[in-house]
Amino acid sequence: MSAEPMQDTRPVEYVARDPWWRDAVVYQVYLRSFADGNGDGVGDFAGLRARLPYLAELGVDAVWVTPHYVSGGADGGYDVVDFTAVDPDYGTVEDVRGLVEDAHALGLRVLLDIVPNHTSDQHQWFQTALNDPDSPEAARYHFLPASEEPPNNWQSMFGGPAWSRTPDGRWYLHLFTPQQPDLNWDNPQVAEDFDRTLKFWFDLGVDGFRVDVAYGLFKDPAYRDNAGIYSPTLFGHGPEQAMTTNQPRVHQIWRRWRALCDSYAEPKMLVGEVSLADLDEVGLYARPDELHHAFQFRLLKSDWDAESFAGTIAEALTAFDQVGAPAPWVLGNHDKARQVTRYGSLRRARAAALLTLSLPGSAYLYAGEELGLPEAHVPDAARRDPIFFRSNGKRAGRDGCRIPMPWEASDPNAGFSTGTPWLPQPADWPGYAVDQQESDPDSTFTLYRQALMLRQLYTALGSGRASVTRDGDVIRVDLEGRSDAVTCWINMGSEPVTIPADRVLLASMPDTPGPVAGRLTLPGDTAVWVMA
Repeated sequence: MSAEPMQDTRPVEYVARDPWWRDAVVYQVYLRSFADGNGDGVGDFAGLRARLPYLAELGVDAVWVTPHYVSGGADGGYDVVDFTAVDPDYGTVEDVRGLVEDAHALGLRVLLDIVPNHTSDQHQWFQTALNDPDSPEAARYHFLPASEEPPNNWQSMFGGPAWSRTPDGRWYLHLFTPQQPDLNWDNPQVAEDFDRTLKFWFDLGVDGFRVDVAYGLFKDPAYRDNAGIYSPTLFGHGPEQAMTTNQPRVHQIWRRWRALCDSYAEPKMLVGEVSLADLDEVGLYARPDELHHAFQFRLLKSDWDAESFAGTIAEALTAFDQVGAPAPWVLGNHDKARQVTRYGSLRRARAAALLTLSLPGSAYLYAGEELGLPEAHVPDAARRDPIFFRSNGKRAGRDGCRIPMPWEASDPNAGFSTGTPWLPQPADWPGYAVDQQESDPDSTFTLYRQALMLRQLYTALGSGRASVTRDGDVIRVDLEGRSDAVTCWINMGSEPVTIPADRVLLASMPDTPGPVAGRLTLPGDTAVWVMA
């Protein structure tokens, strides 16, 4: 079959595993849902520490833990009361120290989650600001004088206005829930306090941070209206949020944080959540003196479509190459419905995994995708996500991708907890359990483990040069490493196609036939790695 190069595709070259983060595979743990160590139904550090050998066996390089801080409980830990304390539901600061020590002993790095855009309304600063409008703490938030109408048309990303009133009539800004007031980063005391927070956890041994809402922080100082009203149906934060996101001043903060990271004998790393539609804009956050990784979510938000996938990969490689940064690849996280459900089948999810794990740069896996977990149905009475409530049930929210992990099929609650899980597990959850998949050569877990092992063995996978071509529903990615070359083929159509292949390293589905006389029949919704 013939193929034409995608426009704007350029090869990208990286140095293999030096430094480690350039081609790292990072495993995201949603702490409440990963493993419960004390039987109260909530995942915690004790449970995570006990499961670290599982992550080492899987073959990842690092673990990223979602917020563990003392929290007001309004948004899954992203409404922080104290940035240098651990929520008692999860353990103690010493448990974090123990996690780092255990992980390092297994060769794993540890990333925590930092939330610089806002605090909880229960944070000491905000409580003082409520009681004293003239206090220094009030200047650390966005308060505007009393008026009949909100100060402007800014909208919350969770639905409804982004402004709420205090008991004395003032307005305060919250781009998420009213329990998450936005910080005013034009106040130098805010930046100084976060310096102290970063140092606290870095000095404890933590290797880096995932930065929440890294494209946010600064707002238009004149509080002018946005050009349009934010809608969750839009792809990403553009003109409709021009006054509330992606302000140029935010880059000075990442340069400040990068300098702090580089001041350590073994430099720390930062990965930013940068939910912008323009990949060139995303790339600017990963310039050499800013964040190490900047998430681009184009694949995460793409339908099962070869043109969309190929175009995104080519565009992302170019955008990050322009700033000399590795491209991070992500198909799932704690904010998005699981890819098995989004793509319409486990078969497609497995193929997409093989594609992204071949690409140059880093890969971020969300806990449970290696088990092929689908999006779970959550009864309305059990829902926790504020998106569901602030939209009056019009948006399902994110609970379905946060269901506790299944570990042992025959144990209560599939081995997650001896108590009642904080979110209910579906009746079929034990069928996805780790102990059911570890010994199955055809399981999704085995596919991920084999892919990660091969990624370590072949320099072309994850750390080589890549070029992307597409012919109809078939994408071809040619990967050239220092000492080897691999081609990843993915057939995103329903009909089989014939491709050149002498030696197959790995196929996404066990029903993929072997090559015959240098040719291979690639079934629909299937990917293969072929030695070039």
